[in-house]
Amino acid sequence: MDLFEYSRLDQISKEAPLAARMRPRSLEEFVGQEEIAGPGRLLRRAIEGDQLSSLILWGPPGTGKTTLAMIIANTTKSYFAAISAVMAGVADIRRIIAEAKNRRGMYGQRTIVLVDEIHRFNKAQQDALLPHVEDGTIVLIGSTTENPYFEVIPPLVSRSRVFQLRPLSEEELAIILRGALADEERGYGKLMVEIDDEAMAHVVRVAGGDARIALNALELAVETTEADEGVIHIDLAIAEDSIQRRALAYDREAHYNTVSAFIKSLRGSDPDAALYWLAKMIYAGEDPRFIARRMIIFASEDVGNADPQALVLATSAADALEWVGLPEAQYNLAQAAIYLATAPKSNSTGAYFKALADVEREGKVEVPDHLKDAHRDAGGLGHGEGYKYPHDYPGHYVSQQYLPNQLQHRHYYKPSDQGYEKLIKERLAKWRGEHGGLEKETN
Repeated sequence: MDLFEYSRLDQISKEAPLAARMRPRSLEEFVGQEEIAGPGRLLRRAIEGDQLSSLILWGPPGTGKTTLAMIIANTTKSYFAAISAVMAGVADIRRIIAEAKNRRGMYGQRTIVLVDEIHRFNKAQQDALLPHVEDGTIVLIGSTTENPYFEVIPPLVSRSRVFQLRPLSEEELAIILRGALADEERGYGKLMVEIDDEAMAHVVRVAGGDARIALNALELAVETTEADEGVIHIDLAIAEDSIQRRALAYDREAHYNTVSAFIKSLRGSDPDAALYWLAKMIYAGEDPRFIARRMIIFASEDVGNADPQALVLATSAADALEWVGLPEAQYNLAQAAIYLATAPKSNSTGAYFKALADVEREGKVEVPDHLKDAHRDAGGLGHGEGYKYPHDYPGHYVSQQYLPNQLQHRHYYKPSDQGYEKLIKERLAKWRGEHGGLEKETN
């Protein structure tokens, strides 16, 4: 590299966006993902010991996938090659493999290949990597925002260790932003920048766990704000303009209060209120997966078998969120919220906890002989003897004992008279009547 080339690359580096300039260069600078990259963790030990096997880094944008790959590139003694699945084809793969074979044969040097957005490779392109991953010609690092168990061919997944990266917490994003403000070489440490606490809180909340979004917002705020007596002051209004979202009062307390209002609106069968609280949560930057999880729980806890399709729709909305993502998945979440709010309600699935209480109270109980597994001990111990196979009887039902002896006639499940559960109630009343005996109440 001559002097002019060095000068050009140095200038490009200085003109790069703040998010690129502040990319961590070592594990010590890396913030977040302590579960997989913290001291003593497997991935960190493998990087520090230069003993990597093929791996897939899976997580949302801005959580550190490419950064971890670049740290590996800076620390490994292996040759490091990077390609983008958006731009590369089979010919590029073959070239890299051929070079890796030569390097391994002539110098005994391993080759690590980063495939960015590996989910963009089609099956043929992924198949082209497989034999060379298998024989050790290359160590593959795939990064992806999509679930690799769906988007990467199973043979590649089975030969790789999958590490899932989570969205960064607000505290971790704040550490990254304050680091950028203090860094004199790559950040704004040479400037007098003051950022109000509420402005910082707004940026890290709206960034949604994405460090790149947070750093881009900080860069825009600093670069477009005039200094007053040498001080660049970033207040909430500037932060809102920089990240293009108006701040809502949505701290930890608001988080719990708003989701409580959402669930209570669903339970109270008010679709209008449910949509309002849903919109507030999404607008304020609430994790949409959290919202989807709460609706899945609600579908069984508060609707249950009064409308069995409620759970199907809630889980489908959660799946749609993973496939589509925001903002389009707002349609899916809204559809599920409307359905749950307008569905008939029943909390009878809580009967499970009555059964659980009996399990805890009774301790070890014996399974009645006729219910025991007859495949092993039928001859010697009489297991399974006397069992009545329901499909051999009219209506595919026959009255017999299923609970332990000491819990006979225990009735945990008491269906409501709402929706589909009304039919269940009628059917169950008929069966319980045939079974006979007095119903024993449960607490």
